[in-house]
Amino acid sequence: MAKQNTESKRLISYVIAEWACALKYEHLSPEAIQAAKLFWFDSIGCALGGSQQEDAKILLKHYRAMSATADSSAGEGGKKGRATAFVSGFKTNPVDAAFLNGHMIRAMDYNDIYWKADPCHPSDLISAPLALCESEGLSGKDLILGTIIAYEIEMRLCEIGRPGVREYGWHHATLSAFAAPVAAGRVLNLTPTQMVSAIGISASRTFCPGAVTAGKLTNMKNTVDPWAGRMGAESALLAREGFSGPEHMIDGKEGLFAVFSHVQYKGQPASFDGEGLIKDLPTSPKSHYRILDCGMKSFPIEALSHSPLTAMMKTVKEHNIKADDVKEIKVEVIARAADILGDPHKYRPDSKETADHSLPYCMAVGLVDGMVTPLQFREERVLDQSLIPIMDKIKVVANEEFEALFPKFQPSRVTITTNSGESHSTRVDVPKGDPRDPMTEEEIAVKFTALGGDVIGKDQCEKLQKFIMSIDTAEKLDDLFALTTGR
Repeated sequence: MAKQNTESKRLISYVIAEWACALKYEHLSPEAIQAAKLFWFDSIGCALGGSQQEDAKILLKHYRAMSATADSSAGEGGKKGRATAFVSGFKTNPVDAAFLNGHMIRAMDYNDIYWKADPCHPSDLISAPLALCESEGLSGKDLILGTIIAYEIEMRLCEIGRPGVREYGWHHATLSAFAAPVAAGRVLNLTPTQMVSAIGISASRTFCPGAVTAGKLTNMKNTVDPWAGRMGAESALLAREGFSGPEHMIDGKEGLFAVFSHVQYKGQPASFDGEGLIKDLPTSPKSHYRILDCGMKSFPIEALSHSPLTAMMKTVKEHNIKADDVKEIKVEVIARAADILGDPHKYRPDSKETADHSLPYCMAVGLVDGMVTPLQFREERVLDQSLIPIMDKIKVVANEEFEALFPKFQPSRVTITTNSGESHSTRVDVPKGDPRDPMTEEEIAVKFTALGGDVIGKDQCEKLQKFIMSIDTAEKLDDLFALTTGR
């Protein structure tokens, strides 16, 4: 038995669990703490806007109904939930609250982005430690610790694929299921053994095919990653009670690495850099934390659209080009961007979910309206037939030179040819919001108020900003939810 335990300790899930359980707030760098506050500021702004989306309203209605049924069944012994959903103030259990809030953060595809071998949106997962911090009566420092852990593991998972799981047809929510229970488990103060079980419980049932972002998109596009966050919360709670999960889900028999090793990609077996996943995990204020490498979105669209849209808008502004002047727009991007954003269905989007993943739509509406904001993804605008001739002028092509520069850069080149025969080109390698061209707190505040001003009021937006940017001083998080509740 002793020999078996020694062998188990070598599994990657144990290394991650022991690191997360040992990490304390005092070990975090000031830069990482500040970044966590800014990402919460951005994420809650996204959630306020996301709460107004139709899919968020459907989910809230569903969970209200489910909660009412449960309360009725509990009779006199039933009790009010200990966790809160943003905007509505709906009280429920922390698992459902983690999902509802995570979905609101994700609903507009306007939250953070990190893209290496795979893409990820770490803020899809941070509502799990938030819900558990609220329900357990924990502090803002506990939330910051859980947040930074979520970013660290999620982003590392998205670096280690050779190639990433996206390249052979899987969604990155598959990887999120391994990160979410680590963040949730830390705020619950799990032991390393419990944390390993939480990872195993969560990842056992959250492998996600890439179909959710391929072709015609549905409400599930913005749901699968928050669902992984939900599983992280539930798995951590179960593990705390003694429920067990497989310790070998990452690098053991028939775990993540093993099942993907059977996949061929361009004649080579897929693989993972297991050592890279756990190399130099940060342990002190002098360490580099991955959260500092994550980006934010200045447009509410799929991440790889940002560079080409930025390039087009710069060209249009510089040369005063009008939509009627345009004969053709050639968009050169990396191969995966052309595949995700320029497939035939993306030229005829019929929903917000497809439109914000459609490069032809984003370029066309940006050209005509002079901006791309949440307003451009309202149903009546997405279905506006006058945009179709503009979309058909947009040619999305893969550029092999750019492919070699990714993921260090996100290069794109847009060439606009006018009816008079003139051509104007602009290349952009780093979109606004990238850590190399970051959004400032003031810029995030503009985005925050644009998303939340009509939901909770501009005065409340300002109060929320102050609370979030000093959240490390909060003993409990009740005031955060009071400020996120709609008028």
